[in-house]
Amino acid sequence: MTEPLTSAEQAVVERAMAAPMLDQVPRWAAINSGSRNLEGLALMAEQLAQAFAELPGQIELLDPEPVTRIDAQGQESDVLHGRNLLLTVRPEAPVQLLLTGHMDTVFEADHPFQSCQWLSPGVLNGPGVADMKGGIAVMLAALQAFETSPDRDRVGYQVVLNSDEEVGSPGSAPLLRRAAAGKLAAFTYEPSALPDGTLAGARPGSGNFSILVKGRSAHAGRNPQDGRNAVIGAADLALRLSALVRPGLSVNCAKIEGGGPNNVVPDHAVLRVNMRPLTPDLQTFAEQALDRLMAEVATAHDLHLHRHGSFARPPKPVDAPGQRLLELVRTCGRLLGQEIGWKDTGGVCDGNNIAACGVPVVDTMGVRGGSIHSSDEYLIAESLGERAALSALLLCRLAR
Repeated sequence: MTEPLTSAEQAVVERAMAAPMLDQVPRWAAINSGSRNLEGLALMAEQLAQAFAELPGQIELLDPEPVTRIDAQGQESDVLHGRNLLLTVRPEAPVQLLLTGHMDTVFEADHPFQSCQWLSPGVLNGPGVADMKGGIAVMLAALQAFETSPDRDRVGYQVVLNSDEEVGSPGSAPLLRRAAAGKLAAFTYEPSALPDGTLAGARPGSGNFSILVKGRSAHAGRNPQDGRNAVIGAADLALRLSALVRPGLSVNCAKIEGGGPNNVVPDHAVLRVNMRPLTPDLQTFAEQALDRLMAEVATAHDLHLHRHGSFARPPKPVDAPGQRLLELVRTCGRLLGQEIGWKDTGGVCDGNNIAACGVPVVDTMGVRGGSIHSSDEYLIAESLGERAALSALLLCRLAR
């Protein structure tokens, strides 16, 4: 039988639910922090650093790792991202946990969706209210409440709030790996998989690739035989890659860029591809197949091909430790009158990166809501207290 809440746990839960989350979320949502809006991200990072400074420990705002991208002409250039927040509390405690979230949204500075409004009583519409400024508020409320627990000294934790999750965490992935090292468990505050509070279980991996194809230009009428058509090579590779699709592996050849005037054999093209393997074995298969098919196309068309990109999000199957952590979340939910289940999903997040480090993670600990990544995004306000209570009780139970 599950042990009922102690009086100390009940006090922590009540503190978490009483936190001023509904004041924080609209204020944070009013700050545009699109992944490419460096000024807005800097302001958001400062606001979050001030809010999390109420917790014990050391706060750092860390520069991202260098990141590059390939443009339509095949040229590699630097991509700038915002700084990432790292909070470290009691690093010598016997139980070490990781809590993560992201401060960036998909809504850039010139996007028309910039403000909040109430759609109906208890339903707040706004940029990032669910994904995931509401989740960050839940995380903070739970941690502040846990700091009043008599068992707090048994738990140390790190908080990572990154600035580039919505674009695949390219500049913060090394920080996530370092923070995950040695942790018993991790929680990421993405919104629930469904508005009823259902958690995400297994997730596929995701790799984004830009394949640069280099050929040789020639006059399309006078000497086309001397040319090497890069667009044809990219199209051939796209067809070959699409043939890799099978259960557990999706391949989306999203765009071919390149070429020029109709009377010139094109000497360059860039193929953009997303691949999503459900298991580590399928990821290995996809990587090896991509390299093999690139070599075949290069030989068949006398071209040079170069791959830029990687599987930035490894597959996240639910292993035995992950299953136990999900069951602990469900148990805590039931103690609070919340019936919580989980289901596999096709999306990816920082939970993929954390699980790849061997750390069990539940990555949808944030609010209930929906329509994320659109102007219809909404937060169910009562879920702020529900989810803060859930995380607070989880922290108490892990401490014991």
